[in-house]
Amino acid sequence: MNSGPIGVFDSGYGGLTILRDIVKSMPGYDFLYLGDNARAPYGTRSFDIVYRFTLEAVRYLFDRGCNLVVLACNTASAKALRTIQQNDLPEIDPSRRVLGIIRPTVEMLHELTANGHIGVLGTPGTVNSRSYNIEVEKFHPDYTVTGHGCPMWVPLVENREAASGGADYFVKQEIDRLMMEDPEIDTIVLACTHYPLLIDKIERYVPAGVRVVSQGAIIADSLVDYLRRHPEMDARCSRGGTVEYLTTESAAKFSEMATIFLGRAVSAAQITL
Repeated sequence: MNSGPIGVFDSGYGGLTILRDIVKSMPGYDFLYLGDNARAPYGTRSFDIVYRFTLEAVRYLFDRGCNLVVLACNTASAKALRTIQQNDLPEIDPSRRVLGIIRPTVEMLHELTANGHIGVLGTPGTVNSRSYNIEVEKFHPDYTVTGHGCPMWVPLVENREAASGGADYFVKQEIDRLMMEDPEIDTIVLACTHYPLLIDKIERYVPAGVRVVSQGAIIADSLVDYLRRHPEMDARCSRGGTVEYLTTESAAKFSEMATIFLGRAVSAAQITL
């Protein structure tokens, strides 16, 4: 069986924060990142559209030699992952795998919360899907989950306003609203891959004693563990230490925006799904 890079997919740029931590944990592997920037954001789109777009991306990455694809997007994980795993993979190639980022995050909650009151901050699409509520119910049925959508946070990041004074207003506003819904929350999950770029402001405005959880390191650790437990898939992941970037938008724009998420410009290629 041919080996190939690990595919990492996001609707836009936020998945670069996940990729960054994965590459840090697995520097010897090859990675192929695909951002569907031309059709972003996914957060406001219907389940059917997100599923169709995500499946197109997964098929493309499979065609490029990926045997394992990580959906580094909470919206795609919430609205498309289960259908792809259950309905499409058996037909496309049952030996390949598509993984999401919601379940690994939920599986770690027992190590993070003291009282079982969890806040979830994400895009309205992710929050309205109730995917975190559903997964938490499976693993921790006694926990209380309160989701809250933050429609302004992604635009703040992508318009380079994350460090501005104006961003403080919107960050504090949404945190205050979340805590009003459940003042007992002791752990907040940042269920959008853009939000780590707002982490300094988020931690400034959460109440004392509330833990803020970013997904990058959790997903990286989970992927390392997955490949350790599945040596047959690990053997199908090529190792050359390379990272390739693809976008459905302008390659020049992608490279420029990547500096926000990676702290450096990258060379990207434009493709069509």
